[in-house]
Amino acid sequence: MSNCLNSIRIEYHILQSFPVTCLNRDDVGAPKTALVGGVTRARVSSQCWKRQVRLALSELGVKLGTRTKKVAEFIAEACRKMGANEEMALACSEKIAAYLSDDTLLFISADEARCLAEYAKEQAFDVEKIKEKELAKVAKKAITPALDALDIALFGRMVAKTAELNVEAAASFSHAISTHKVSNEVEFFTALDDLEQTQRSAHMGSLEFNAATYYRYISLDIGQLAQTLSTKELQIAVKAFTQALFLAVPSARQTTMSGASPWDFARVFVRKGQRLQVPFESAVKAENGSYLQPSIVAMKSWLDKKEKLSGSLFGKITSFDWGEDDNFSIDDLINKLTNTLTDQRVEMTTQVLQPELG
Repeated sequence: MSNCLNSIRIEYHILQSFPVTCLNRDDVGAPKTALVGGVTRARVSSQCWKRQVRLALSELGVKLGTRTKKVAEFIAEACRKMGANEEMALACSEKIAAYLSDDTLLFISADEARCLAEYAKEQAFDVEKIKEKELAKVAKKAITPALDALDIALFGRMVAKTAELNVEAAASFSHAISTHKVSNEVEFFTALDDLEQTQRSAHMGSLEFNAATYYRYISLDIGQLAQTLSTKELQIAVKAFTQALFLAVPSARQTTMSGASPWDFARVFVRKGQRLQVPFESAVKAENGSYLQPSIVAMKSWLDKKEKLSGSLFGKITSFDWGEDDNFSIDDLINKLTNTLTDQRVEMTTQVLQPELG
């Protein structure tokens, strides 16, 4: 389905500095790293930050789906609420769950579970009457992420066994990387036993950490989101998503290292054309004891240059710089973004209607 916002995306280029932290650990508990431009960079995986964004959406009061392997239990609860006894609820839910997924995590919303339970109720909760062909129709009809699962619309869903449930993701996250070279450091620590009379260590250990200015890139496909949600809920979704991006911080070792740093600088585009991610291929050098300011300069310079070189293919509609003007808050940024999308929708709708009116 086409819509007037097709091919429009919001791109967030974010710089965010953290002091001593271990935001995202590898298999041995050390901060994740990557080799970029021949030097080691600090790294936070896209999966890590996406999960925190999803949790932040929940804290903002946004209804989310449930990602679980316990699909049968989830649907069984919906069947019980519809009046099924325990035996019927389990039998029907296991058959429906087997149709939807194998031993994999499935994104499913409460409304989808309710629709599937309603179908089971129409069959008098008789498991023999539940047919796969009819389940496919019910599943397709039940896709309503706008109602109670914005995270499914944002992050997508791929269901190998039931293509009718597939939802294309609207949001794309890069791995966050430091703009500069990083070397993980080791903290050696000891712990004392409160009941031990002699002052000696009862435990020794070590932790790895680093400090970094991260570059985060997130692309939000507005056309895709409008297809999934309808344009009516679009402004609410963009507001909640931007707020969640601003609030979300990875949770690893927050109680011992407290990485509680918000955005420092962001350039946010509303544009068409191919996605544009700053590679920071050359590591930034510190200036006056700071990586942040030279990172801002490097990011602006790279984006400005690409905008000039791309010419008409850059597809810029508008852009906003956040973090340098004290009078331009995150609320102001969100208002600018949502108003821009409204203006675009009106403008494009007018362009479509004018030939018909003429």
